[in-house]
Amino acid sequence: MTDADDTFGSSCGRLKIALISDCYVPRLGGIEMQVHDLARHLQLAGHEVVVLTTTPGPAVIDGVRVHRIDVPLLPFDIPFTRKAFREVTRLLQAEKVDVAQFHGGVVSPLAYIGARAAQQAAIPTVVTVHCIWSYATPMFMALNAIGRWSKWPVVLSGVSEVAAAPIRKMARKGSHVVVLPNGIENETWRVEPAERDPSVVTLVSVMRLAPRKRPMHLLRMVDEVVRRLPSDLQLKMVIIGDGPELSRLEKFVRAHGLNDVVKLVGRRTREEIRNIFSRSDVFVAPANLESFGIAALEGRCAGLPVVAKSQTGIREFVRHEQEGLLADSDQDMVEQLLRIVTDRQLRDRITEHNRATPSTVDWSGVVERNVEAYRLAMSLRS
Repeated sequence: MTDADDTFGSSCGRLKIALISDCYVPRLGGIEMQVHDLARHLQLAGHEVVVLTTTPGPAVIDGVRVHRIDVPLLPFDIPFTRKAFREVTRLLQAEKVDVAQFHGGVVSPLAYIGARAAQQAAIPTVVTVHCIWSYATPMFMALNAIGRWSKWPVVLSGVSEVAAAPIRKMARKGSHVVVLPNGIENETWRVEPAERDPSVVTLVSVMRLAPRKRPMHLLRMVDEVVRRLPSDLQLKMVIIGDGPELSRLEKFVRAHGLNDVVKLVGRRTREEIRNIFSRSDVFVAPANLESFGIAALEGRCAGLPVVAKSQTGIREFVRHEQEGLLADSDQDMVEQLLRIVTDRQLRDRITEHNRATPSTVDWSGVVERNVEAYRLAMSLRS
């Protein structure tokens, strides 16, 4: 934020906020759940929220009104018709919102095209990127050449410094690029560890079973760790999630004799995930392109040491040898996993730290940061 941010804050009154996302609950995923939780906590803080999406579902969820734009969708529920984008502007104007926040991943036409239409209609706008651009950077550069989005009078944001960095490089000098992290309820994810056999160390991972999350790479790492374990230790790996890679993972488990090690338990509710965390020792996040890592943060708040890649957004709430261990490569992750599995003293020390130290991205603070961004966006249009 700039010095101008000090002028604004949640104390300035109730806002009417629109959150726009291509995907939303009841569909489950990182963006869907975070936008839903943001909407819920904004309302708890006294603001009025309306959600715009093309995902089918009920008109009200947890007290939040949802406009479901009824248009044809491509595979993966991607909107593509002009009607979808026109409806965003029409609904924003009909609702007379104070500010609109657009949430996008790599492919989010409703968010990005809708944001362009909103700023052309002089609606105060915040754009939040929930991904690391990486290989998609040329696409965003091309979009910038066509639409000049980096010069819009809007607030641009990423969910972490890692996600915000490429936006800052592309944005013009003087642009407002901020970090609006995902949030968590610290108390909700606090769990009591269950009694278990100290000779068995259980790893857990929560992810969509898609190539970008690298579940196959995780299984290869687990296979190497198992082969290098001392004889007095036994390893278990629980993978929570569903997706297109499931059948390949099942074949790998059978082919490498990991049936007694790896459990693929499918999608689980938050309550079921907390229960699994209470019986686990370490959280593992193998992705290279993790813009934030909300599942890793949930594991960390449950007290689990986190083993993750050092180049991801997870490094912003996991410090090496403090909340977990960070690895620079897959082979380094194997070494860090062996270290955390075989060194119980290290594992216990990190667990005690995580259980005693709340995360700094609790929803109370995250809501305030978002409201500051909304008021900054409003000031750019006033």
